[in-house]
This record gives sequence, structure tokens and C-alpha cells, in this order.
Amino acid sequence: MSPRINHFAVAPELLQPMLDMEERLRASGLEHSLNELVKLRVSQINGCAYCIHMHTHDARTNGESEDRLHLLNAWHESSLYSERERAALAWAEALTRVETNRAPDDVYETMAKYFSEHEQVALTLVVTTINAWNRLAIGFAVPHPDTTKATAA
Repeated sequence: MSPRINHFAVAPELLQPMLDMEERLRASGLEHSLNELVKLRVSQINGCAYCIHMHTHDARTNGESEDRLHLLNAWHESSLYSERERAALAWAEALTRVETNRAPDDVYETMAKYFSEHEQVALTLVVTTINAWNRLAIGFAVPHPDTTKATAA
């Protein structure tokens, strides 16, 4: 796979607001580990090799266990995730697959039990931004690095 364009080089002024959003979301109060799990799970659903590679390495670098990384694709069947994480992952999946199931009330209500209203907005924006990054990476055929040194922007 060869890249189509370097979107950062072509339109840095258009990407800067997304980078600014990432900074704000890092400071939103959501746990870094939760952010990485959500970003990784959404990237798995979307099939974004670049983002899967990046967020797997970021999560591992920040102390995430190999078992939780390996089982994330089957989190529904695993007891390794907290109720808060499970609620966030369900919300992330619902929003990523919004075309097939909308955002079901039961998924929202479960998520709302574990997240304040401010955190709900932050979590929803984490899901929104990783979906956008996935579409940029997939659309412009960004290859994942051949090394293990990939990190988030």
C-alpha cells in the first residue's frame, strides 16, 4: 500500500483544529487508558491499520496489559474490563456503527451511569475524533510504521 497524499503537509491549517481537539480531550479528565481503549476499539471496527498500530503501542507504553489489548476485540466476553470501560466501549461501538443501530437508549443510559455529563461530551468527542482520524488514514492510504515507535500525534 502506498500513501495517496500527505494530508498533514497539504493542509496543516485544516488539521490543526483536530490536533487542538486532541489536546483538549487529553486534559478533559478522562483516564488516558480509557481513551486509548476507545481509540483502539473504534480503529479495530473501522479496520484502520495505522491507528490500530499507533494506539496499541501507546496503550502498551502507558502500562496497558497484553491480555487486555489482545481481548479488546472480544471485550463483551471478557471480565478484564471495568464496568466504566465496558460502558465506554459500548458507547464507542454504537456511535461508530450509528448507521445500523443509531445510539440506543439502553447503551446511552448505561454509559450515563458511569460518566458525568461533562465526561459524556468528552467521551463522545473521543469517539468522534478517532473516527475522523481513521477516515483520514484509510482514505489517504497512510501505511502503519514498520517500527514499534508509532505514537499518537
